[in-house]
Amino acid sequence: MGRAFVYVIIGGGVAAGYAAHEFVQAGVSSGELCIISEEPVAPYERPALSKGYLLPEAPARLPSFHCCVGTNGERLAPKWYNENGIELILGTRVKSADVRRKTLLTATGETISYKYLIVATGARVLKLFCFYILALKLEEFGVNTLDAPNVCYLRDVADADRLVDVMQSRSGGQAVVIGGGYIGMECAASLVINNLNVTMVFPEAQCMARLFTPKIAAFYEEFYQSKGVKFVKGTVLTSFDFNSDGKVCAVNLRDGSKLPADMVVVGIGIRPNTSLFEGQLTMEKGGIKVNGKMQSSNSSVYAIGDVAAFPVKIVGETRRLEHVDSSRRAARHVVSAIIVPEKTGEFDYLPFFYSRVFTLSWQFYGDNAGEVVHFGDFSGNTFGAYWMNKGHLVGSFLEGGTKEQYEALAQATRLKPKIEDLAELESQGLEYAFNVIQKPPSPRPAEVGGGSTLVLDKPLHVWHATTGVIVAASVAAFAYWYGRKRKRW
Repeated sequence: MGRAFVYVIIGGGVAAGYAAHEFVQAGVSSGELCIISEEPVAPYERPALSKGYLLPEAPARLPSFHCCVGTNGERLAPKWYNENGIELILGTRVKSADVRRKTLLTATGETISYKYLIVATGARVLKLFCFYILALKLEEFGVNTLDAPNVCYLRDVADADRLVDVMQSRSGGQAVVIGGGYIGMECAASLVINNLNVTMVFPEAQCMARLFTPKIAAFYEEFYQSKGVKFVKGTVLTSFDFNSDGKVCAVNLRDGSKLPADMVVVGIGIRPNTSLFEGQLTMEKGGIKVNGKMQSSNSSVYAIGDVAAFPVKIVGETRRLEHVDSSRRAARHVVSAIIVPEKTGEFDYLPFFYSRVFTLSWQFYGDNAGEVVHFGDFSGNTFGAYWMNKGHLVGSFLEGGTKEQYEALAQATRLKPKIEDLAELESQGLEYAFNVIQKPPSPRPAEVGGGSTLVLDKPLHVWHATTGVIVAASVAAFAYWYGRKRKRW
């Protein structure tokens, strides 16, 4: 038995939900679109899982954070898909794919055929514990984490439910967080808010090592320490100790130390779900290689989200970006590329990352390559950094900014102005971004410097802004709004 659709999306995460909404906006006919997802629920805003979902009071729960509430858009509950003639095949794994025949075989034995396929399979959390030999699994330590009821991961709603249950049952206890990246930092904050004593363990010399400079990392580590979080850096897990109930009671580290543990949260990264297409599609950077229209090496197959390696024009190379904003925007772009390819240009995306923990909120734009200049008051509430590569601004970071300040940073970063005086850049700080876009900043913090101007390649005026700059501003505006609304989802 089998069914045929014009458009099939495999994967049920953020990218799938936003693509579905875009298809409906484009006028897709009833019965033409199908979404196949292993999860038993309709696509939802995954960032809620490490934020609002873990709050001790008024936590976010479905259906409140189905797509597309993350951009203040329509909430796409299951009823919406039914009303728009979209087939949702939930709780179903795709067992194999044949891109030549344009078919998918599900674990239930059903064959699904398509004209166009969008791969939005996302990624899975690494249960490969090892920062020094990636092939080493926890099971090879003699540890079966699936049977340890107090070892938690966080990727989907089921993971989040388990984490909440374990967290609430161990209030006042010892929590060990393995990993110092996004998930580790956000989960650590939530554990503290839920009255657990937290120790973070990671092999790097600082938290958020892939993005933060040592100076920026030091600020956040000191803030976390003020909340009672302890850091154990430069080492990795070697084994667990278990009690008679099969629960982890201690974490043993490579440096010889032992940490008591009432629960463990593992946040060591993700791996793209590409296995269905390996040997059939061209791969790069660990993901499915696509062009500027998100089209793979097979003209009928497209890829978006964590699984896609696409050309990032502003940095001049192909990259795989693991962030919700990229997934949302790529989803909208790919539908346009499929429906009206002759009117759709290349995906021109400004890399964007953000986070909100405790009372802190930061945003980053562009690329953290080259030389860095810090600005602002690191003992205060607002500070940031610029990155310069080959004489041009390529990246920017700001903690504690206003909507206007984030928008200015986004626009300035996209314009990639030439920089000749780093000392002047440091002195100007935030005002530099406003000078670049020729928009006077509102009267604001004391750390904003004087009014001199750095040398640019050519005069720039706000009315010369490109569509890309407008997009950058909308990204910044959304993230600012999102941070203020985090208690909702």
